[in-house]
Amino acid sequence: MCMRSYEKLIAWQEAFQLCLRTYEVTRTFPSDERFSLTNQMRRASTSVCMNIAEGSGKKSKKDTSHFLDIALGSLEELHCQYRISLGLSYINQQRFNEADEHIHRVGYLLHKLQESLS
Repeated sequence: MCMRSYEKLIAWQEAFQLCLRTYEVTRTFPSDERFSLTNQMRRASTSVCMNIAEGSGKKSKKDTSHFLDIALGSLEELHCQYRISLGLSYINQQRFNEADEHIHRVGYLLHKLQESLS
């Protein structure tokens, strides 16, 4: 099985793991959140890894950087959604801290990836 170029990126690997974790976490949310917060968190988390993948397929550094910007925006959105989840007691402080740390790690890797394009 051949790996796609984006799958070799540590930023994508970490974003993918964050996405899987977000799906796992949101399975425990109340059923009335299925079409609101649960859906939004899943969409934001998938957007991060999908935009890294899409950006890696672009020919210019400018286009690649644009998609990394979108991924960073989705990452911040996801962080806010985790904060809301904590405020609503859908997750506990430990789970929020784990997500927060993972989000910071992905953000750091995305910034470094963008710097490498300069």
